[in-house]
Parts: sequence; structure tokens; C-alpha cells
Amino acid sequence: MRLPLLLPSDLSPDQRDLYDDMRNGIQSGFKGFEAINDDGALIGPWNPWLHFSRFGAPTWELVKALSASPTLPKPVREVAILVTGAHFHSAYELYAHVLVAEASGLAEETIATIVAGQRPVDLTSQQVAAYDVASALVSGRLLPDLVYRQAVKAFGADGAAELIYLTGLYSLVSVILNGFDVPVPESRNAL
Repeated sequence: MRLPLLLPSDLSPDQRDLYDDMRNGIQSGFKGFEAINDDGALIGPWNPWLHFSRFGAPTWELVKALSASPTLPKPVREVAILVTGAHFHSAYELYAHVLVAEASGLAEETIATIVAGQRPVDLTSQQVAAYDVASALVSGRLLPDLVYRQAVKAFGADGAAELIYLTGLYSLVSVILNGFDVPVPESRNAL
């Protein structure tokens, strides 16, 4: 990891405000995976966001915007996030969202197939739409009109927009995690 973990006692006043907001958000909405270590330091993408709070604070605001009252069902969101994490080979993102996907009801084989970079055959029509949108976007191409219309049909215009922004957000998160070489938690490595 390229950035040392920031302990709560070592934070500047600006970092402390962001830390408090992120810690509260983690505790209320990001469950099922390790995001805070035993010393109270935030791990995963939250540590780089604290180090460079000028960029981390707006990124966190986007996370909150996409997490507050989402319209997409949890398994649909997780399909898109897993496609994105798999494309970028983002270790922490895959660690966290495999656990969240399991908790949201996606089958282990389905998750494994997505993580391997393939579209599972057992996806619902909404999950297929999420897979296809995220897959097209992370490949760096223009989202095909047919795929966009499929998403609008499945989720409405606002839901399709949420899916596009979600894929963009988790692409950003993956790049940040990879850029700073953020690992999975040590407790997970010991398993």
C-alpha cells in the first residue's frame, strides 16, 4: 500500500470532519466487509480520500448521493459493481462487493462468473441490463443505443442514469484503489 493508514488522532481538522462523516456513513450503510480497522483507521478507498481530502470529499459526496435512496435493487447494483471491479482487477472492491453481493442474494456461482469476466446465464432481465451497461461502459466504448434502451425499459430513465453514474463511480473507486495499491484487509489475507 502506497499510503499509510491515518489514525484518528493524526488527522487535521479538515480531515477529521471528512473522517467523521465517512465513518458515520460506513457504520450506517457499508456493512458486511471490513472498512475500519481496530485502531479506528479507515481502510479501502476511504484512506486515500482522507489523505487527499480535496479530491476525497467530493468523491465521498458522490458515493452518498448514489447510496441515498437508490432506485435500483441491491442485486442489480452489485452486478454492475462486480463487473466494474472485475474489469479493473480491483482487489479491495472485489473483496468488499463479493461479500455484499452474497448478502444481497446473488448465488456464489453467479458472482464467480462475473468476477471471471463473463456474463452468467442465470441473471434476471434487470441483472442482464446492469451487466450489459456496466460491461459496455468499462470497455471504454460508447454505450450502444440498444443497451441504453434496454436499461431504460428495465429501470426508467432515472434508474438507467443511476446505473450509468454507479458504473462511473465504481470505475473511479477502482482506479483510486489500484493507483494507491490498496490491499484487502490483513484479516482477510490470513484466511
